[in-house]
Amino acid sequence: MFTRLQRSRRLRRAKPGDGSALKDLRWWQLLTRTQFFLDPAEQEGRTSQYCIDVRYLAADLEGGTLAEGSRHAPVALYRDGTQLHIANPPVAFTVPGGAIEVATSMYGLTRMHHVPDGGQPRALRPHPRSLEGRRARVGRHHPRASRAIGVAAVLVLLAGLVVMLPQLAEMITTVEVVAERVGTFTSPIQLPVGANTALLIAGVLAATERALTLRNHWLIDADTTWTSFV
Repeated sequence: MFTRLQRSRRLRRAKPGDGSALKDLRWWQLLTRTQFFLDPAEQEGRTSQYCIDVRYLAADLEGGTLAEGSRHAPVALYRDGTQLHIANPPVAFTVPGGAIEVATSMYGLTRMHHVPDGGQPRALRPHPRSLEGRRARVGRHHPRASRAIGVAAVLVLLAGLVVMLPQLAEMITTVEVVAERVGTFTSPIQLPVGANTALLIAGVLAATERALTLRNHWLIDADTTWTSFV
């Protein structure tokens, strides 16, 4: 029930596009833009190719239209190279046989999946020149090294979570109202400034690695949400 309601809300976020042509991804846009493709599949009733174009630095839409002075939408759906819809993430786009779901975080993508009617979600195909496409190529050519990088990213984020939770509890109990009711708490984990900085940098890199491989878990990636506010 919750999933259906969430999908319904996200479908309503899609606004009409202007019919403009899709521009190719350039090398200088690696950190600011990405593209993913959903290829034709006759068995799913889809005869066209769909592309999702994501521009991380684009201003959010204002009332369904581009913000003043903005040239591009944060997320745009193209069919056979023609723009159909634009939106702010998170969003879902209806396509023949299902929907495309898109969500982002400050580190990149958290979701870029095709959800077929009655089937299992699967990730779209990244543009080969995008960061996600390059990371996928590493996974294909060096699977063992790729798995090791993925495991290391999980361990770093879990370590950050272990450090973050006591610090969060300590910060909350410094609020006078909370302290009066439950008392104060001092985190048993007190890292030197240098160690905290190193863990923060490692956490950012780990979160980026997870975003490039479209991995996101409510617990493993919880501390990356926390670091976005500090």
